Amino acid sequence: MKCVIIANGDLEYSEKIIGIIRNGGRIVCADGGIRHLKALGLLPHIIIGDFDSVLPEDTLYFKEKKIQFISHPSRKNETDTELCVSWALLNHATDITLLGATGTRLDHTLANVFLLKKLAGLGIPARIIDKHNTIHVVMDQIELKGRPGDLLSLLPATERAAGITIKGLEYPLMDATVEMGSSLGISNVFKETTAFVSVRQGALMVIQSQD
Repeated sequence: MKCVIIANGDLEYSEKIIGIIRNGGRIVCADGGIRHLKALGLLPHIIIGDFDSVLPEDTLYFKEKKIQFISHPSRKNETDTELCVSWALLNHATDITLLGATGTRLDHTLANVFLLKKLAGLGIPARIIDKHNTIHVVMDQIELKGRPGDLLSLLPATERAAGITIKGLEYPLMDATVEMGSSLGISNVFKETTAFVSVRQGALMVIQSQD
C-alpha cells in the first residue's frame, strides 16, 4: 500500500503535488497539515495529531466530511509526523511519501529526514518531496530518474558510508568511503536520464535538487 503523509511544513500547491496525493493509496494528515488539503480541496483518509496547530474551522470542515481523527496528548514523545509514520507502518504501508515535511523549523525538518533513515532500515521505500528537493535515505541501492544537468547530492547519514558507487553522473565514485561532515558528494550532475547509487555499509542521504 502506498501512503502519502501531509505534514504542516511548506508545501507547493502544484499539479505534481496534487498528483502525488491523489495517487496515494492512503492519505494521512499530520495535525496542521489539514490546512494544505483544505486549500487543495482534497480529503485525507485519516488525521492524526495533538491538534495544537489546527484552526477550529478546519477541524469542523473535516469532521463534517466524516474524516476519522486520532487524537494524542500534546505532552508526547513523538512528533505528529512520526505518529503518522507509525500508523502507516501498522497499516502495512509498503511505500511512504512525506509532503510538507520541510520548512522554517530546521529541527522538524531534520527529524523528518531521519524518519527516512528509520524507514530505510525497515526496507520501506520512502522520500520527502518539497518545491526544490526530493530526499531519500539509502542503505542499499536506488535508481533515480532525472534530466541531464539535474543536481544530485550525497551526504552520509551515519558516521561513515562505505562502498559508495554511483553511475550516470558527471563525477563517478567506485567503492568510495565518505565520512560524515564531508562535502565530497555535494552537487553532482546527471549525465543521463538515469542515475544509480549504491552503498554497502552505513546510510546515505541522496538529494535530487532544483535551484
